[in-house]
Amino acid sequence: MADIKNKSIEALQTELTTARDALRTFRYASAGSRTKNVREGRELRKTIARLLTEVRARSLAKTEKTA
Repeated sequence: MADIKNKSIEALQTELTTARDALRTFRYASAGSRTKNVREGRELRKTIARLLTEVRARSLAKTEKTA
């Protein structure tokens, strides 16, 4: 969690894109066959939510400073 707060917005955006692609791949792979690690999807969704929360918090803090 601390590593998310230390990253720049651009790094968070690239990590978010990577996580979304990994989740998409996981969903398509699991549709055809049974996967061994079923918790991977849950962890990916949590990671995406954490990244989106941090991006949103930073954008709100930025708008508060300018207002």
